[in-house]
Amino acid sequence: MESDDEIRRVPEIGGELAVVSASGRDGGSVAGPVQPSTAGSRKRGRSPADKENKRLKRLLRNRVSAQQARERKKAYLIDLEARVKELETKNAELEERLSTLQNENQMLRHILKNTTAGAQDGRK
Repeated sequence: MESDDEIRRVPEIGGELAVVSASGRDGGSVAGPVQPSTAGSRKRGRSPADKENKRLKRLLRNRVSAQQARERKKAYLIDLEARVKELETKNAELEERLSTLQNENQMLRHILKNTTAGAQDGRK
């Protein structure tokens, strides 16, 4: 840099500062060579290729997510169907036991009725 030129710092594209002399010559960057930063590229917008790439990634994520949701739903339905079979079996067993107990109860009532009727006949 020349000593008689006025030195000033000027913001460059990408957010970095560059040292520029009054004569307009670049005195070099304060933070090293000027490279576009990621913050600067966000401000300028995405290129069509970046947008397409982002869209394709999103579509792929959506497809994978949808497939996983279908698999979870299928597993859930299989589990529900197994539970239905289990409950139907248990219900049938309980209905059979109820029927058996009702028959037994009816027989015992009949025996009790006959026994008490015979005892009363014997007292007369």
